[in-house]
Amino acid sequence: MTPPSAASIPLLHGEFGSYPVCGQRVALTLTAKALHIQQLRPKPEARPRGGLVPLAEVSGCCTLQNRSPSYLAAYFCVYTYPQGRRRRRTAHTFLVDGAATYEENRAEAQRWATALKCLLRGVPLPGDREITPDILPRKPRLLLLVNPFGGRGLAWQQCVNHVLPMISEAELSFNLIQTERQNHARELVQGLKLSEWDGIVTVSGDGLLYEVLNGLLDRSDWKEAVKVPVGILPCGSGNALAGALNQFGGFQPAMGLDLLLNCTLLLCRGGSHPLDLLSVTLASGAHCFSFLSVAWGFVSDVDIQSERFRALGSARFTLGTVLGLATLHTYPGRLSYLPADVDSASPNPAHSLPRAKSELTLAPAPVPPVPHSPLHRSVSDLPLPLPLAQSALVSPGSPEPLPELTPNGRGPELGGDWGGAGDAPLSPDPLLHSPPSTPITEMPPETPLGTREGCRQGPPDDLLPPLGSPLPPEWVTMEGDFVLVLAMSPSHLGADLVAAPHARFDDGLVHLCWVRAGISRARLLRLFLAMERGAHFSLRCPHLGYAAARAFRLEPLTRRGMLTVDGELVEYGPIQAQVHRGLATLLSGPPGDPSLSPR
Repeated sequence: MTPPSAASIPLLHGEFGSYPVCGQRVALTLTAKALHIQQLRPKPEARPRGGLVPLAEVSGCCTLQNRSPSYLAAYFCVYTYPQGRRRRRTAHTFLVDGAATYEENRAEAQRWATALKCLLRGVPLPGDREITPDILPRKPRLLLLVNPFGGRGLAWQQCVNHVLPMISEAELSFNLIQTERQNHARELVQGLKLSEWDGIVTVSGDGLLYEVLNGLLDRSDWKEAVKVPVGILPCGSGNALAGALNQFGGFQPAMGLDLLLNCTLLLCRGGSHPLDLLSVTLASGAHCFSFLSVAWGFVSDVDIQSERFRALGSARFTLGTVLGLATLHTYPGRLSYLPADVDSASPNPAHSLPRAKSELTLAPAPVPPVPHSPLHRSVSDLPLPLPLAQSALVSPGSPEPLPELTPNGRGPELGGDWGGAGDAPLSPDPLLHSPPSTPITEMPPETPLGTREGCRQGPPDDLLPPLGSPLPPEWVTMEGDFVLVLAMSPSHLGADLVAAPHARFDDGLVHLCWVRAGISRARLLRLFLAMERGAHFSLRCPHLGYAAARAFRLEPLTRRGMLTVDGELVEYGPIQAQVHRGLATLLSGPPGDPSLSPR
């Protein structure tokens, strides 16, 4: 007989009432992966609708109390976002009334809420002692940076309507800052006292995270600064890292609001993962770090030229691609790279690639199963464009002492959402007192913005000779006319473009893709359509090449063209980069089931 898996072993079991429906009783069973709900009365159901609540769909839980002091029952509530055609918030509220006193019922509600929080945050449950709230770690303290101009200018509204309620349900402590100009986030993180924060999360597209990472690595204490976990919640037009994060979490491919909710769920769950960074040297000797891509040719042309269509959101790239195909250009250049070890780029038949006699083309590896300074104003200093009962959007216990934002975003009264006929309204049960609040502290930036030759911070590029110097003999060089050259770190080029489906956040590789001149417009379009599924390599296009590398150099041999790093336009000319494995840390949430990830 096969023993039950650890994920199916019951951790808690009990019988409770279902609020606000009077007379309904349910049996709850909690396992490591799900909460099972079985109706007992009025009509028992073996498989009730909505009876299985995967923890991957749970943002948080809390205990509640009845406003009537004579009421002996306690409550706990589980907030879920079931996957369907559109994720919608659902609150499951359970009445705990099995004991004769309120204190005993409250202790039982606390036990269930604490067990759920431990499972959601990856905290081991105690095997030999009581499950009480004191086993929970302190609330993580997050700094949220919002670009109000991200995407179609809806980032602020989406943050207030969706992100803040979810992270409040997860009981995350946060401070929200609205960026006001380009490089504002970079200035901010250069002057922050980072010991106050457990993570920095950008609510925008990929560009804001680019500013944050380069700001951290511009600091004189960059070795410690780069260890601060960073996260991204997609509210921009380019959401490539969020697409890779969505795949990592085991969710189906998503766009728009669904992608934002998926990534917020992962943030609520906690957990981090090492993140590779590319150290990029530009023609003038200037230096920057990339977490996403370096692009030349068709991809960078579309990225920059579609900026004038930013009001369209992610559709700008579709329109830009059509216009780019109509005026397709080729670019003479020289691409050199240091091949990765054979072990890290072993052939994979599912993604086989054409091999050219003059090129070493490696097939992708398989997917493994002080007070405020003038630098900024916090959101508490800004007028809110949305009608909220509470204007402060900083959580209790955060480094900024401001009033609490409740999970439904309106106030502590829960009767409007869950109140039933004849029942007194419920209110949050004050189980744990938040630690004393401390003001946000900024330190004067110790390094100037940007990086100049001779004063750069960050790890040394031991694999790269000076730009313009001869390359070592173990490097591979190819020269010719290209339609595009793309150097990728994660798997996604956009939320719906899987350019390197085999890539991982910390594989220590830069994934080089290129398309040679001579490809027709129709075939190039087919490549990008197949890239939506990560299936472009299976087309066996003779113009498409790939190599897994540890470093590369790109030398354009024409004055025409554009270079982008993480979608940001940089100076045009020779460029080189090497990968630094796991240099940064990404707030990723727990990994999902690999069998559910798109191939």
